[in-house]
Amino acid sequence: MFLSTYENKLDKKWRVSVPASFRSYLSSMGYNGVVCYPSFNNPSIEGCSQNRIEKLSDSIDSLSPFEEKRDIFATSVLSESINLQFDSEGRISLSKKLLNHAKIKETMLFVGQGKTFQIWEPKLFEKFKMKARKKANLNRASLKWE
Repeated sequence: MFLSTYENKLDKKWRVSVPASFRSYLSSMGYNGVVCYPSFNNPSIEGCSQNRIEKLSDSIDSLSPFEEKRDIFATSVLSESINLQFDSEGRISLSKKLLNHAKIKETMLFVGQGKTFQIWEPKLFEKFKMKARKKANLNRASLKWE
């Protein structure tokens, strides 16, 4: 699983080191890279395994081929997804488009989300996290623990 939060910086060649624990998780699934796409919920970059994006694609494919929702999700997620392979030092090169979407200039946070992770500009994430914690506190009764 993708857990915790890590801060890393872009190097001079626009590469960033993916946290070792995230790389290890992806490697355990037989994949030497990550799939990234712009979040349509937040000013962040979504990251996941190849398996996860395939499951998402299967969910989209299960919609009627003539249904507007199918095109909307395929366009919003799949057409924007990029397969990024790790280099020998565990780095990936994020595109300008992804970096601009997340308003990242040089420093970013890798934020674990369980089966996925997000990449955020640190100040934007702090604002988001404060709002999320308030909402989680209000909605905690709706979580079911078994």
